[in-house]
Amino acid sequence: MLKAERIAVKIPPGVENGSNVRVQGKGHAGRAGGLPGDLYIVTRVRSHPFFERKGDNIYCEAPISVAEAALGAKIEVPTVDGKASMRIPPETSSGQVFRLRNMGVPHLKGAGRGDQFVTVKIVLPRNLDTRSQELFRELGRLHPEDPRRAIWK
Repeated sequence: MLKAERIAVKIPPGVENGSNVRVQGKGHAGRAGGLPGDLYIVTRVRSHPFFERKGDNIYCEAPISVAEAALGAKIEVPTVDGKASMRIPPETSSGQVFRLRNMGVPHLKGAGRGDQFVTVKIVLPRNLDTRSQELFRELGRLHPEDPRRAIWK
């Protein structure tokens, strides 16, 4: 006869979907009065709304303003351990990826951690007033580059 029992199990950091966690002595009773076997738990890791995990690395996107992209800035980004500060260099493009070393998931077997990769996305200002529109037009006149020129060559 089986009996229900509630047990606390420590899940080690770094487990992935399908990882087996062994709990010694909590399986079925042994034959002929022998010691109980082990219980194996197969893990299922839920996805996160902000972070994406690939192996031991974490991926996310961080919005930055036009001024931060053009002039550079120091911003805070979420990590699995809380906030971290990162530097945005001047002339950063939307879609540029930055690496935060050792800010990913702890390695399951061994020391160290994965990295966190942050893709920046430039967010344009909304509801521009007349002065802001003039400033953007002036910026366009000062820097008349055609960013699509390379695709027609």
